[in-house]
Amino acid sequence: MSKRALLEVIALGPQDAVAAEAGGADRLELVTDMAADGLTPPRATFAAIRAAVGLPLRVMLRAADGFAAGEVAALCEEAAALRAEGAEEFVLGFLTPDGRPDLAAVAALAEVIDGCRWTFHRAIDRAADRDALRKELAGAAGSAGLDTYLTAGSAQGVDRGLPTLLAEQARTAAGEPGYAPRILVGGGLGLGHLPALRAAGLDAFHIGGAARPAGWSAPVEAAAVREWRAALDLPVAQRV
Repeated sequence: MSKRALLEVIALGPQDAVAAEAGGADRLELVTDMAADGLTPPRATFAAIRAAVGLPLRVMLRAADGFAAGEVAALCEEAAALRAEGAEEFVLGFLTPDGRPDLAAVAALAEVIDGCRWTFHRAIDRAADRDALRKELAGAAGSAGLDTYLTAGSAQGVDRGLPTLLAEQARTAAGEPGYAPRILVGGGLGLGHLPALRAAGLDAFHIGGAARPAGWSAPVEAAAVREWRAALDLPVAQRV
């Protein structure tokens, strides 16, 4: 039997979370302010969503648009407050001005979240060297909890990044150093991309706007999530 693919949905509040769960989501990414591409949600929002659903929640740790860490001490305080509220999984990822991973910021937050599992988000798509970033992070302080990369394969989205995603999945399957974390595909992802991605062995997918047919000003629709769940549950046509 093929492994069920993971479907992660962005949730801004409890209404989104309940609809995503009803539609068949496996996990939620919690953010606020999508105009800035997703920032750390308030502690009260996390608590309300946690009370509303039973799904695993990955909480964004990000203070401003872009991929600079900004005021790390303040971000660590927010992370500590979320941990105290019961958050157990996180999303983070920062770059230095020259496009390398900001290992100091990552290590500081990793110390606060203390072994929790976390996703390195789409900062990888803006990195100067994707392969070098993975290898630097693999040996960095605090990397033990890093189990996922959220990526489109390109800053321009999955359409452009598909060849990179397929190549990186092959390196993951081969057990190359730096490629152990799971690839979570997101960023311009469409249903039409799924056959090639699934055939290559990719099994984790992230949607935001695709779960909101009426746009970001409207909530997640369970029917939209259900369409993705059904597509991911189709038998996988393996490559010959």
